[in-house]
Parts: sequence; C-alpha cells; structure tokens
Amino acid sequence: MDADQKPAGPGQRGPEAGVALFLVLLGALVIMDSLRVGIGWADDGPRSGYFPFYIGLLLIASAGWVLLRQLWRWKAPDKLFAEREQLSGVFAVLVPMLVYVALIAGIGIYVSSALLIGYFMRRHGRYGWAATLAVAIGVPLFFWAVFERWFLVLLPKGPLEHLLGL
Repeated sequence: MDADQKPAGPGQRGPEAGVALFLVLLGALVIMDSLRVGIGWADDGPRSGYFPFYIGLLLIASAGWVLLRQLWRWKAPDKLFAEREQLSGVFAVLVPMLVYVALIAGIGIYVSSALLIGYFMRRHGRYGWAATLAVAIGVPLFFWAVFERWFLVLLPKGPLEHLLGL
C-alpha cells in the first residue's frame, strides 16, 4: 500500500453514531421500565426503579453527546475505525457468540457452552481432540455443579439435560 493511500475499512463516524443511537434507545428503555416499577421513595427506601432511572438518564446524556458530536462533524474528514483485517478478527468471535446465544434457548446453556468451547479450541486454538473434548465437556459440568448443585441457581436446560434428568 502506498504511503498516501488510505487503508480500506469503515470510517469512525458511522459505528460511533450507531452505537450511540443504540445506547440512547437502551437508556430510554431503562427509563420507561423504571417509571413502570416506580422511581420515588417508599416507606422502606427507594423503589425498584429509582437507581436504574438515573442510570438511564446518564446513559442517554452521555450517548446523546457522542451522537450529537458525530452529527456535528458529519462533513469533516472521517478517521479510519478499523481495517478490514481487524474487523475479520472481531467477526470471527462475534458470529460464534451470536450463534451461542441463539442456541441457548433451544438446546440449553450447557450443551451450547460445550459446543462453543469446542469450536474455539479446535478452530482458533488448534488443540487436539482429546484436550478439546476434555475441556469442552469438563467446563460445563463444573459450572453445572457450581450453579445447579451448590448455589441452587437453575440455568436454561435443553433436551439433553432433561433426558439425563439433570
């Protein structure tokens, strides 16, 4: 690449404005739900929505400022956000994580976690099958024992766990 040629990749303005807009909407959602449960004081102290309400306000204020700053600079030269090669590394982690989250509802957190760990160990860590299977099965079993047995916190289970009576 020549010294005067700009590296290929998205500019900084779009991603910053998009994330800021998402956070403004998230802050509005937090405020709406806080108002639903109450933001005032009760006889025994603040209501459930008191602190989340103010966190939502701070979230809207800070993200709104970032969004306005990006809109004010819209016609100025845009800085590089990330090169395409850097983004491919982000998506190599993001896409499997999104699949993992989607799988939790259908097959449960333990099987989904085993698949995710196994995928990352084989694909990115290039571990052998023995180590991959040991860790991919051992880690969810460990967390099942910690959460389900010791802390009595039920996590989402799928058909395999129900078949095994877990």
